[in-house]
Amino acid sequence: MRGGLEYRGLARLRGPLAYVEGVHDVGFHEQASLAGSDGLDRPARVLAVERDRVLLEVFGDTDGLQLEGCRVRFTGAPLQVGVGPELVGRVFDGLGRPRDGLPAPVVREWRSIEGAPINPCRREYPRDFLETGVSAIDALNSIVLGQKLPVFTEAGLPHDELTLQIIRQAHAPGVERFAVVFAALGLPHDVVLRYQDAFRRTGALTQLVAFVNLADDPPAERLIAPRVALTAAEYLAFDEGLHVLVVLHDMTNYGEALREVAAARGEMPSRKGYPGYLYSDLASIFERAGRIRGRPGSLTQIPIVSMPSGDITHPIPDLTGYVTEGQIVLDRELHRRGVYPPIAALPSLSRLMADGIGAGRTRDDHPDLARQLYSVCARAARARALEAIIGRDELSTTEQTYLEAGERFERTFLAQAPTEHRTIARTLDIAWEVLRGLPRSELTRLPEEMIAAHLGEAGGRAP
Repeated sequence: MRGGLEYRGLARLRGPLAYVEGVHDVGFHEQASLAGSDGLDRPARVLAVERDRVLLEVFGDTDGLQLEGCRVRFTGAPLQVGVGPELVGRVFDGLGRPRDGLPAPVVREWRSIEGAPINPCRREYPRDFLETGVSAIDALNSIVLGQKLPVFTEAGLPHDELTLQIIRQAHAPGVERFAVVFAALGLPHDVVLRYQDAFRRTGALTQLVAFVNLADDPPAERLIAPRVALTAAEYLAFDEGLHVLVVLHDMTNYGEALREVAAARGEMPSRKGYPGYLYSDLASIFERAGRIRGRPGSLTQIPIVSMPSGDITHPIPDLTGYVTEGQIVLDRELHRRGVYPPIAALPSLSRLMADGIGAGRTRDDHPDLARQLYSVCARAARARALEAIIGRDELSTTEQTYLEAGERFERTFLAQAPTEHRTIARTLDIAWEVLRGLPRSELTRLPEEMIAAHLGEAGGRAP
């Protein structure tokens, strides 16, 4: 508290925003608190300062606040969260307060939720493989420690099951010190309860830190939750030396909250009503992933992004794609055919994959095998489109072979149970089985010696 000083009275109250006049020596993003006649303290943050007028963003219900009787206190410091090794295994709300019924963990130090910008010269290029146990990700869209790779989904698809599977199974081969930070952003009660029950049943909570913002929680808190989660993740990664995976679910809810607060401020809207700074705001979250030269640990991000009406050009997935290093796309047609996880191979991409796989990281045959699988998927998609026009019987022998390979790819490689954890070695062995039915002349992305080693001297099916 700044010398014990406080201000009484608000000039205006509009939704989650409060205006205070006659204020001096207050900084941008400074932490504050508002107390009404009900005696409850509501945390807040300074959003704008104009001469002696301050705009506050209130993280809590503003019901019960009265303009004349409200007391406003400023702390003189930015919004902070307490960090320490005891964070692991706990569940907090969007502001970092315990919501698991246990006492607050021991705080080693207080840190600003905005984080410390990483000097680009100190960034270390990500090169170490992160195994999720999901074949479609590990073989074709490999993640490396320090990468940011979003999952693009839409309503009705099993992204919650996939998220739980990744949280439960993700690990870095050869690395013992691994943790997951999960931030629920505007999720319904039933979905959060399902996550928490799964965390307890599977034992995932022993290496997990969860920050939960529910759908009926204040939208302003939703803007803070990912930054609180990332502050905790940065401490665990760069101070405690853990390799940390951060899952942010759902960033579309975050964008909607940003639009709601911007509208309440009377800001000029941009595309689809979102503020013009949506790109830089998303970047301030995603760019906190990475590795720092000379520091232990890493911070990897997997944001879950819902595409409204399946529109990948919607501002949130569109701008997310500009900041991040690829995307994993869930496909409704695959879901209709009963394939889980319904990850579409062709539109999905991991731009850092090539540097995190191969000799010394996964297996020597991984890069070439991934290229061959992509070729098979593309040829199978072309054959499937042609089949819809002229019928299967009119396809050439090669096209029918690719059609069968595509079905085999979906049935044996892509499809796996939500509880099935495949090692990268098992995943690559299944990939070779997919290729076994193709003529050797079609395996153009693979070296001859590799074909002979995995498929025998005959190498696949005779042409």
